[in-house]
Amino acid sequence: MDLRRPKAGAWKAALRGPRRLFAAAAAVVVLAGAGTLTVVPALSDEGPDVRRSDQTLAMGKAADGQDVRIDTSYFTAGDPGEKRPAVLVGHGFGGSKSDVREQAEKLARKGYAVMTWSARGFGKSTGRIGLNDPKGEVADVSRLIDWLAERPEVRLDKAGDPRVGVTGASYGGAAALLAAGYDQRVDAIAPVITYWNLADALFPQGVFKKLWAGIFLSAGGGCDRFEKRLCEMYDRVAVAGKPDAKARELLSERSPSAVGDRIKVPALIVQGQTDSLFTLNQSDAMARAIRDNHAPVSVDWIAGGHDGGDMETDRVAGRVGTWFDRYLKDDKGVDTGPAFRVTRTGGIDSTDGAATLRGASADRYPGLESGVRDVPLAGRPQTFDNPAGASPPAVSALPGIGTAAGGGGRGGGLAQLSSLGIGVSLDFPGQNASFESKPVSEDLHVTGAPTVRAHVKSDSEDTVLFGKVYDVGPGGDQRVLPAQLVAPVRVADAVDGVDVDLTLPAVDHELKKGHRLRLVLASTDLGYASPARPAAYTVSLKSDLKVPTAPGVDTAAAPLPAWVWWLPITGAVLAVGLLVLGRRRTTAPAPDPALAEVPLQITDLSKRYAKSTDRYAVRDVSFRVEKGQVLGLLGPNGAGKTTTLRMLMGLIRPDAGEIRVFGRAIRPGAPVLSRVGAFVEGAGFLPHLSGRENLELYWAATGRPAADAHLDEALEIAGLGDALARAVRTYSQGMRQRLAIAQAMLGLPDLLILDEPTNGLDPPQIREMREVMIRYAEGGRTVIVSSHLLAEVEQSCTHLVVMDRGRLVQAGPVDEIVGSGDTLLVGLAADVPDPLVEKVASLPGVVSATRAEGGLLVRLEGPGTGDGSPAARLLVELVRLEVPVESAGPHRRLEDAFLTLIGGTA
Repeated sequence: MDLRRPKAGAWKAALRGPRRLFAAAAAVVVLAGAGTLTVVPALSDEGPDVRRSDQTLAMGKAADGQDVRIDTSYFTAGDPGEKRPAVLVGHGFGGSKSDVREQAEKLARKGYAVMTWSARGFGKSTGRIGLNDPKGEVADVSRLIDWLAERPEVRLDKAGDPRVGVTGASYGGAAALLAAGYDQRVDAIAPVITYWNLADALFPQGVFKKLWAGIFLSAGGGCDRFEKRLCEMYDRVAVAGKPDAKARELLSERSPSAVGDRIKVPALIVQGQTDSLFTLNQSDAMARAIRDNHAPVSVDWIAGGHDGGDMETDRVAGRVGTWFDRYLKDDKGVDTGPAFRVTRTGGIDSTDGAATLRGASADRYPGLESGVRDVPLAGRPQTFDNPAGASPPAVSALPGIGTAAGGGGRGGGLAQLSSLGIGVSLDFPGQNASFESKPVSEDLHVTGAPTVRAHVKSDSEDTVLFGKVYDVGPGGDQRVLPAQLVAPVRVADAVDGVDVDLTLPAVDHELKKGHRLRLVLASTDLGYASPARPAAYTVSLKSDLKVPTAPGVDTAAAPLPAWVWWLPITGAVLAVGLLVLGRRRTTAPAPDPALAEVPLQITDLSKRYAKSTDRYAVRDVSFRVEKGQVLGLLGPNGAGKTTTLRMLMGLIRPDAGEIRVFGRAIRPGAPVLSRVGAFVEGAGFLPHLSGRENLELYWAATGRPAADAHLDEALEIAGLGDALARAVRTYSQGMRQRLAIAQAMLGLPDLLILDEPTNGLDPPQIREMREVMIRYAEGGRTVIVSSHLLAEVEQSCTHLVVMDRGRLVQAGPVDEIVGSGDTLLVGLAADVPDPLVEKVASLPGVVSATRAEGGLLVRLEGPGTGDGSPAARLLVELVRLEVPVESAGPHRRLEDAFLTLIGGTA
C-alpha cells in the first residue's frame, strides 16, 4: 500500500490452489495472436546486459463482465541457455510495473528470470481494484506463474512447477504472502513493509483509521476504480465512523492471515519502524504464524516506513537477493543474515535532522514482549473530555506527508522538521490523561510493545482512547513520541467502569538516563475517527507500565559499508616523504593532558605566503574538533583551506600558532601523525604495480606491523574486484580515487583528513562516500573534509568551519550556521488554487505564503521548538484545509548561508 509512485513497493497476488492453477493456465493468452511482444535491451555497466520483453496477457472476464488485461515485463541476463530460478516483483499501490524495473534488472543480473506487472486497475492493466481478491489479483499471479513454467530458461521443480520466489513492498508484500498461501509452487518470499490482516491495519481495536483509508482510496483513483463491494464498504464505514462486522470480514478474507496456516515457505519479513499504516504488530503476527508452520523466518525492522525515514533500499535489496540465493538457488554457503535485525539510531545528523543508523541483531526473533520490565507511573484518576465532533483532534503522525515507502534517503517527510527543533505531536489540554515515571537511573532500551492496565469510566456508550508513550527529557522541556505512533482502542461497557488492557505502540527506542516515560491517554487523534458526541472519560491506572527490552538483541559497533572505505591518502609518494621528514624531528612541546582525547585543537594559526611579510594564506585561525564529528572545511578558492590541511598533516610549518592532535603538537614527522590518515591533492601510485601491491608497499614504508594495516578490510572496501591485480596505469580516475581512499583507511586512523575526496566519483559513489564519513565518525573517530560540493557537505557534516581570505569566518554545528530560519518549503502533490493559497497566508502564525517551485514558501512568525510552535500548528491546519501536502522542511540551505558569510565571493 505504498502511496506514492516513485520507488513503490511490490504487488503480487496469489493462487487459489494447484487444480485451479493448472486450469487457469488455459485462460492466459497473449493478445493479438502471437502477442504484442517488445524486446528491449537494458544496458548497464554493472554486469551483463539485461534483456526485457513487454507483453500484455489476457486474464479473461472479471465478475462484473469486464475484460482483464495485465501489462507485464520479463527480464533475463547472461547465457540464454542457462536454467535459472524465477522471481516475481510487484509494485506498490497507485504505481505500475515501471516502479520496480530497477529492482528487476538487478535480480536478472544475479541470475534470475524476473517478471513484473501492473496490477488490475493500475498502469496499462485493466480491471477493477480488488485489494488482492483471491478470485482476481491473486488468480492473476497464479497465471503469471503458469506463464513462467513455460519459459525454456526457467528452472523447474517438476512439469508446470517453476522454482519461483515472490517479493514486493507494501501492497505487493501482502501479495507475496498470499501467493505462498494460495499456490504451493511458490518456494520463497520476501514481503516488505506490509500487512498481515488488512482489517486489523485499517480498523485497529475497532477504531477506523480514517486518514490512511481516505489516502488509500484517493491513490487508487477514486471509488469507481474499486470493486463495488469495496466502494460500498468504504462509504458505509466512513459515514458511521467505525467499522461493522461485514467490513472486517471483507478485508480479512483478502488478507494473508486468511491463509496463514498454509504459508510454509522461507520468509524474509522486512517491516518499517516509522509506519502508522502497517505497524510492527503486523509483521509480528506474520512472523509468529509462519514460524509455527516450521518454515525459516528472518525479521528485519528498518528505519523507514510509510511515514518517512530511511528505507535502507540498497541494504534491503541485497538481503532479499541473498535470501533468494539461499532458498531458490540452494546456495547453502551464503549468509542470509541474523534471525532478527533492527536498525537503531546512532545520533542525529544536524544537517537535516535525520538519524544516523547502525544495526542490532539477535539469533532469534524476540517478538514484542521479551525481557519485560515494570516501570511505575504516578498519577491520580483523571477526568477529561471528548469534544463535540472530536475537534480539535490531537496529533501523532500526519499520514501521507512522509517519504515514499520505497524511498532510500537518509530522512524525509516529517524527519526533515527535526532540523527545526519541532515536535509534531500535539495534545490539547483537557482532552487527555497523563501519567509519568520517575527519571530512569540508567539507559533503558524499549524494544517491543509496552502494555498497561487502566480503569476506564465514561458517560457515553461509545468510548475511544488513544494511548502513546513519550520520552521526556530532564526538566520536561523536551519530549519525543517515538516513531510518532499512537495505539487506539474502543472500550466497551465503560459506563459502569471497566478494566482495560492496553497494548501501546511497538517501537525500538532508547530512553537515556535521567529521562522519564510519560503515558498519555487522549480522547482524539487526527488520523482516526472518534465519537462525535461530547463525553467525559475518567481514567486511572491499575498496573505499572510493562516495558519490553529484548535483552538478547545486541547493537553492533558502527559498521563501515562494503567497498567504500574510500578515505584517500596522499599516496605512497607522500608516505615516503613523511618518513624522510620523520628523520629530522625537532624537539616538540610537551603533550597537553587536557587535550589527550581531543582529535584536533588549532590555536592562532598563521602562514604567510613565500617571500612575503604581510600577505597571509592563513591568519589567526582557531577552532576545535571533537570525537565523533564530521567537520566540513568550506571557503572559496584562495580561502586557505588546503594550506591549513597541509599544516595539519605536518607537510609545511606554520609561521605562528599551534596545532595539537590528541594533545600533541604537530611537527613534520611527529609520531602522533600515525593516528592521522589523509588525502590531500590526490594520491600518487607506482603505475606499473597492481592496486594491491601499491597498498602493501605503502604500508610497508610506514614501518608499522603488517597486522595493524587491516589490509583485507581495505581491499574489500575498495570494491575494485579483479582490478586489484591489474597495474594501476590501467585504472580510470574514479578507480584511482577509490584505491587512494582505501589506502587512507589503512590502520583505521583516529583522524581522517580529506581534501575534495569525491573528485572523479559518480553520484552513487558520492552517496556511498557520504555514508562512510558519517558512520566512520559515529564509531568514535573524526573526519575533516574539504569540499566544494555544498549539498554533500550539508548532508554529510555535523560541524563546519568557514574560511575566507585566510581568516576564520564562522565555526560551529551545521544547523547553527545554516540557521533554523523562519521559512518552510511545503511540497505539494498537486497544484492548489489561489484562494487556498490566500487561506494559508491568513492562518495564525503565518506571515506570508507564496508559490514557489515545487510547492508553497510559507514564512512563519518564528519556528519555535515546542509542540505548539507555528510550524507544528501549520501542518495541522494544512491537513484540515485539505492542502495536498507531500513534504515540509526548512527552506534555507547551506549554500544560502555560505554565500551570506563570505559576501557572495565564491
